[in-house]
Amino acid sequence: MINISRLVFILLLSTLILACSPGPSEEDNKTASTTPVEQAQEAAPDNTPECTFVLGFDSWEPYQYADVGGHIAGLDIELVTAITDKMNCTIDYRRGTWVSLLNELRQGTVDMLLGASKTADREQFALFSDAYRMEEISLYIRKDDESFPDRKSVSDFVENGSKIGITEDYYYGPEVSMLLDGSVTSKFFSSGIMGELNIARLLDHDIDGFLEDSFVGASLIRRKALSDYIVPHGITIQTGDAYVMFSKISVSEEQLTEFNRYLAEIKASDVYDNIVKKYSH
Repeated sequence: MINISRLVFILLLSTLILACSPGPSEEDNKTASTTPVEQAQEAAPDNTPECTFVLGFDSWEPYQYADVGGHIAGLDIELVTAITDKMNCTIDYRRGTWVSLLNELRQGTVDMLLGASKTADREQFALFSDAYRMEEISLYIRKDDESFPDRKSVSDFVENGSKIGITEDYYYGPEVSMLLDGSVTSKFFSSGIMGELNIARLLDHDIDGFLEDSFVGASLIRRKALSDYIVPHGITIQTGDAYVMFSKISVSEEQLTEFNRYLAEIKASDVYDNIVKKYSH
């Protein structure tokens, strides 16, 4: 015969043991309710871009331009993209004229402009990267102008009453800056918002020559098949180094330091040489 008292005691003891056993933890519940795919996603590294730069550009081939498919390309574009990729940052492009983009950089709605010259005025509102290439300006004239070969400088052109086309707010070196500041000599310069306008004005005899970056001028003449009409005079101006210009309002000193670190790294590698070679032909 079963001892009833003993059976009741065993049942009570079992109930107490079960009640005191620990239940599933919060982490166990989380693991049980998470699918293998979700667990893998949680374990994967976060590749979300750390920042986005708004890059202003105008058509300035071969440094920066939109190709026939609308893709933004060019020597400067590829170089800066290689740097911002290392920074884990993306680029949003904003197209405009140099004058309008320079104003937007002042306001902080554009973060960076490429191929910029460093001036005291610009340093009031902009930060500058380390130099990444040298700029050279050439003077272009009509091919049938035979009276110009003896002129050795832009000053010679101005002193002989020739009118020179320039792009507004571009820097052309100290000699041209001095002429532009002169009350008399400044009258011999005609400003436009785009370099391509100077080609039309030259062919229409509105100006006698125009100043343009040597690579850009050669590219414009080649693309428009104008080598029988427009030629480089031979006068060149070394305007100094080219920089990436950042808005002081929207870009921090820390970001500039990081940008310069990766710029130096890329310039010391084959990446830089390969990009330059690609656009030098």
